[in-house]
Amino acid sequence: MMNITITKNYSELSVKAAELFYKKIKAKPSIHLGLATGKTPLGMYEILRKKMKTDGLPTDKLKVFNLDEYVGLSKNSSKSFYTYMKKQLYEPLGLKERQYYIPNGEAKDLEKECLRYEQMIDQFGIDLQLLGVGRNGHIGFNEPGTPFDSLTHVVKLKESTRKVNASFFGDESLVPTRAITMGIQSILKAKEIVVIASGEEKARALYEFVHGKMTEEWPITALKNHSNVTVICDQKSARFLKRKEGVSHD
Repeated sequence: MMNITITKNYSELSVKAAELFYKKIKAKPSIHLGLATGKTPLGMYEILRKKMKTDGLPTDKLKVFNLDEYVGLSKNSSKSFYTYMKKQLYEPLGLKERQYYIPNGEAKDLEKECLRYEQMIDQFGIDLQLLGVGRNGHIGFNEPGTPFDSLTHVVKLKESTRKVNASFFGDESLVPTRAITMGIQSILKAKEIVVIASGEEKARALYEFVHGKMTEEWPITALKNHSNVTVICDQKSARFLKRKEGVSHD
């Protein structure tokens, strides 16, 4: 089942996504979340943390899994996804370290770390997984050509992906060349998946997901295999989408 909500702009997208996650957390305080980094979730995270704190929603039973982390970057670096998530959600919501899980990009044995992380996902399970999507259709750091049956693994980042992430580092040359990412099969283990997309540069990827065929050249199309996917996107990213059942305009 795929449901698509098209909002007027990024601000409305952020509100819609935050409302969805808020309702899920309120209904199940012990929910296990899978969360993403990058620019797109920032608005959603700001709204979500403010509303949860204002309403006093309990967070002591939450568990959170992060999609990915750079290899070779100290977790305490201002550019790490660990620091990103601590700033955006973990510290504002008062989460303890035992409540959140992020791949260790500093591990001496990266293969062993990937296996450990996958085992954690299998042990606890993810109820609700948030995903952004890259302009080339990547989800997490699963670049085009990644096998659909991939589990947590080390990936060499494509130049296009590093260029996009350069804004966080100030210069492309400073962006790490490798990362640990949940694999496509790892992502598909989640009970429910929410994809958020904003901007014209994401339009082709969304078109391929909704109207194209399943192909490893567009990693997002693997989500066609999932039984419960919600897409929340703005008008710019939805400009190639055709009207069809399951598509609603806010």
